This record gives sequence, structure tokens and C-alpha cells, in this order.
Amino acid sequence: MNSFRTEIVGGRSDVPMQLKSTILTQGSCFSDAIGRRLRADKMNALANPFGVIYNPHSIHNILLRGVFNEPPPDHTFLQNQGLYLNYEVHSQFSSPRKETLSVSLTNAIGSAHYFLKDCDWLILTYGTAFVYQRQDTGEIVANCHKVPAAAFSRTLQSVEDVLRSFDNLYTHLIRFNPGIRIILTVSPVRHIKDTLALNSVSKSVLRLACHEISGKFDAVEYFPAYELMLDDLRDYRFYKSDMLHPSDDAEEYIWSKFQERYFSDELRDFVRRWRTVRSALAHRPFHPQSPAHQQFLRETLTKLEQFADIIDVESEMNDLKQQLQRS
Repeated sequence: MNSFRTEIVGGRSDVPMQLKSTILTQGSCFSDAIGRRLRADKMNALANPFGVIYNPHSIHNILLRGVFNEPPPDHTFLQNQGLYLNYEVHSQFSSPRKETLSVSLTNAIGSAHYFLKDCDWLILTYGTAFVYQRQDTGEIVANCHKVPAAAFSRTLQSVEDVLRSFDNLYTHLIRFNPGIRIILTVSPVRHIKDTLALNSVSKSVLRLACHEISGKFDAVEYFPAYELMLDDLRDYRFYKSDMLHPSDDAEEYIWSKFQERYFSDELRDFVRRWRTVRSALAHRPFHPQSPAHQQFLRETLTKLEQFADIIDVESEMNDLKQQLQRS
């Protein structure tokens, strides 16, 4: 029978990830999806420590703050709708008090600094090449925080802009952590506020920039999440109801391709075994006190104990023990 789709078949990475690898993801909401899956598989991952950020310049800029352990300057703070926010990060960093927000940001930057120092992998996901620049300072913001549009000018960054920004990050990052490897991805999420036509232009800039960067630096490679969504799956049934974000099935498919490329054989074997336990932990019975379920809990606890020497399962074991004690 003829094949009715074009499957993207990627090779294996020359430097595979191990269970003990440390990984930081930063970028669009697709970075959140990758980070969640890494953490669910018990890997040491820090996912989007500065919240969702879409444009490359702002991603590079906040990571530089992490490299230098340097808090954002005072003029990047703002107050809007009763909350203090910061133009360099997502609105999840907000507070009625500026001092509280400043401490929260300082802590997040400090945590990223120490994580990056010994980090094995940095995964960057670019969402859009369109940027918003403050009219008062000319600086590119990561988030407009619902400030009126008149306060910004909107421009499309060029490939050269992205390359220049990445070069600056890479120069300082590789001095800080010479062993780090970087994976670039373009988010498959569509930005239709730019219109579909301009979304294509924006993604083209990002994709060409990734091509140029990965060809220039040996420690940088590209993972085709964007192509997997648009050319491999290539069907609206793989989108959520908003027709913008990949569905859970699509994310899982792209994730399986990521594992094929980057996970070592030992890590893939671990993930396979761990997922049987994850499924058991996610089970919610109709009758928690029944003898059958209590036996199920004891068997699951025994399986968890077999992982205790390789990963941290203390919280999972405590949860099961509490369920047994309530019987």
C-alpha cells in the first residue's frame, strides 16, 4: 500500500542524553511542553525559568542575565493594573509590591545561574521573529504586559539580528560553561495575530537563523519540531480546538522523535520501565479501600523501591504509604 504521509526520519545525536543529564529549556510554550515531559521522566530539567518568551532576542537577553547572575535594571520594571511587572520576563512574575517582584526575579536569575554553570543541554524554542520595542528606550521587550500599543513599535527582526543576538549569548555562555550543548527549535505553534501570511514570514526568519547558527557552531544543533508538525503530521486533527497549538497526540509524537534522536539506549530503557510505574501512580480507583486496590498500592510501592537508588522517588513513596495508612 502506498504511504499517504511524509515521515521525517532523523538520525541519532552524536552526544546522547543520559538520565543524569541536566537540561534547561527556555522559549515559547513548546519549551514548557518539552520541559514537562523531561521532568515527568525524572530528568533534571529546569523548564522556562523566566516564563514563556517568544522572540529570540528576549530569550537570549534573559539567559545572559542568568550567566552573569545580574538582575534586570530598574527601568525595566513597570506598574500596570495594580501589579508590578518586568518587561524582560513573563507576567507570571508579578506582585502588588515592587520589592517582592524584585526578590522573586533575583532568585529566579540566581537559580538559573547555578543551574547553567553545570548544565549539559540548553534547549531554545523560538516562537516569533516579530518584536515590540519600547518607544521611550528603544529596548525590545519579552512581554508587553497589556500596556497600550502606542507605547511600542512593532518590527520584524532579520536573520542577521537573530544571529547577532545569539552570538552574544553564545560567546559568554561557552566561557561560563564550555561543555554545554544547545538544541534550537522553532515552535510549531502558529501566531495568527501576525496573520497567517506574516506568521510564515516570521517562521521563515527563525528557521533560516537556526540553519545558520547550527552550521556555524559545533555545539549547536537543530531539532525539527516545526517540520514534524507541518510536514510530517500535516493535518488539522493534530491541533487543539484553537487550531493554533499542537494537540496532546501531536506533542507526544514530536516528543517520541526527540527521544529517538537524543536519548541514549540506557535512558530510553529507563523511560520505558518508569512509564509503567507512572501509569500506576496516575490510577484513581473507584474504591480506594478495597483489598484489591490496597494490594495494587503495595505492588506499586515495591516497584518504586526498585528505582530508589537511581532517581528520587521519595514523594511518590510517601504518597503511597499515606494511602496505605488510611486503609
